[in-house]
Amino acid sequence: MESEQVTPRFDADVAVIGLGAVGSSAAWRLATRGLDVLGFEQFEPGHALGGSTGATRLFRVACLEHPGLTPIARRARDLWRELEASSSQALFHETGGIMIGPPGSRIIEGTLRAADAHGLPIEQLDADEVARRFPAHARHNPGDVGVWDPEAGIVRPEAAIVAAVDAARAAGARIRTGTRVTAIEPGDAGVTVRTADAEFRVRHVAVTSGPWISRLVPDLPLTPHRVVMTWFRARDGRDANLEVLPVFIRSVPGHDTWIWGHGAMPGPDGFDAKVGPEFDGPFTPDDPDAIDREIHPDETDEIRDLVAATFPDLDPAPSGVTTCIMTHTPDGQFVVGPTAHPRVVVGGGCSGHSFKHASALGELVAQSVAGEQPFTDAAFLDPRRFAR
Repeated sequence: MESEQVTPRFDADVAVIGLGAVGSSAAWRLATRGLDVLGFEQFEPGHALGGSTGATRLFRVACLEHPGLTPIARRARDLWRELEASSSQALFHETGGIMIGPPGSRIIEGTLRAADAHGLPIEQLDADEVARRFPAHARHNPGDVGVWDPEAGIVRPEAAIVAAVDAARAAGARIRTGTRVTAIEPGDAGVTVRTADAEFRVRHVAVTSGPWISRLVPDLPLTPHRVVMTWFRARDGRDANLEVLPVFIRSVPGHDTWIWGHGAMPGPDGFDAKVGPEFDGPFTPDDPDAIDREIHPDETDEIRDLVAATFPDLDPAPSGVTTCIMTHTPDGQFVVGPTAHPRVVVGGGCSGHSFKHASALGELVAQSVAGEQPFTDAAFLDPRRFAR
C-alpha cells in the first residue's frame, strides 16, 4: 500500500525575527501582502538597546556609499510618508543636506556619482558659495567644495519602528514582544523557530535582528560594535537649529577626517544639534548582550576637538551622550536577501548608514520572501556575495 502523503502544518507563512529598523518594516510589508506573519522581538518596539536609537538618523538620496542606494532611499521616503499618514505623526523631515570636502574625496565623488547615475537635482558649490549660503559652515579646508542634496533630511527611528509595527499589526501580523528566538532550523519543508519555551513551524524566516543576526546566521561576516552618539547646544546668543544647520557630511578644518550631523529642533519632542565622527574601522567586535553603557571620561575628547574646529556657534562640550550598536560588513554594504538556504532571508548589516533605507530594505526582504521581482537591482546587497 502506498504511504499516505502528509501535508506539513505551519504556524505562519513567515516568521520575522527582530522588529527593529528593517524587521519592523519587513513585518509590515509582508502583512500587507496578505501573508500570515509572526513577528518576534526580544525587547519592545523602539527600544534603546540595539542600533536604532538616538532620536534621529540622517536621510540622503545622493548616497555616497553606492549609487544603487539612491532608488532604495527614494522608495524608503515614500514608505516613511505612508507610515506618517497611518500613524498621524511626523517621521521624516526634509531639510536638504550639504556635503563638503576636497574635490576627489569620498564625500564629494561618491555624492556626485550617485547624482550622475540618477539625474538628481544636486547643486555644486565652491567654498565661497558654501560660506555664503551656509554661514555655519564658513570654516573649511582650503580648496574644499560643496554639494547640496535638496532631498536630504532626518528620520525619527524610534517612532518609525513603532509605527511600522503598529501597521503590521493592523494588517494582521501577530507580534510577540519580550520573546528571544534561540535557534532556527531550516529544512526542505519549512523552518523551525525555537524560543526558550516554545517552537514554531513556518514556511520562511526573515532574520532582521540587527547585531544579533549572527546568533542565528553565523556564517555571515558581521561585526557588531559599540558606538557613542553625542549632541551639542548652541553657544549663548547663537543659533544652531535645523534651518541654519541642515543635514551635513563634511571635512574638518585642519584635520584629516570628516564628521556628520544636523542642527537642533526645539520643542517637547525636539533635540539638540547632533554631530558624530566618521569611522571606517577596523572594528573590534562587541557582544550585543554585554555592551558597556557607561560613558567614560575620555570618550568624547575627539568629537569635542572636531566640533570646536568646525562650528564656532556650538559649545563643544556635549549636552547629551548615549550608546548604540552598529553592525558592519566587510564592504560597508548591507546584507539583504536569501542566504545559502532559500527559506532563510536576512536583512541587516547596517554599516552605519542603513536607517534612512530601512523601510525600503524591509520591502526588499518582503519581496525576497514572497518570490517577487525586487523594485530595484539590489544584487550588491546579496548576502551570498561573501560566500562567493
